[in-house]
Amino acid sequence: MKKILIINGPNLNMLGTREPEIYGNQTLSDIEKLCEQTARTLNLKIDFRQSNHEGEIVGWIQQSINNFDGIIINAAAYTHSSIAIHDALKLLKCPIIEVHLSDPKTREIFRHTSYIEPIAHSVIAGHGAKSYEMAIEKISML
Repeated sequence: MKKILIINGPNLNMLGTREPEIYGNQTLSDIEKLCEQTARTLNLKIDFRQSNHEGEIVGWIQQSINNFDGIIINAAAYTHSSIAIHDALKLLKCPIIEVHLSDPKTREIFRHTSYIEPIAHSVIAGHGAKSYEMAIEKISML
């Protein structure tokens, strides 16, 4: 059974109340349940995590080496600023899929640059919580 690590970055713990016009009304817990259901139907095991701390995310990525068959990451604001997360992800041999609820390329200009995209197998953005479901389905085929 493939094991997938799903990492969520800063402020995603506030989904459901944070800018629902952009991110929708689903909570991160709702998204985790959706991911668990999707993974179960595809015979995958997931480990779903969230942190507001860059160093903790880097640590999780480093610990994932040889322990997971794929990584799905919504680094949130760190997508546009964290070379540390970029460098940690470069250590991995498994597929990486970058995920976003909204489409950063259609938002403020500072969100147009992703430090994850150049090393990601693919980017899925702008489909709300379904972005995660799509990423799990994609990673199951890799």
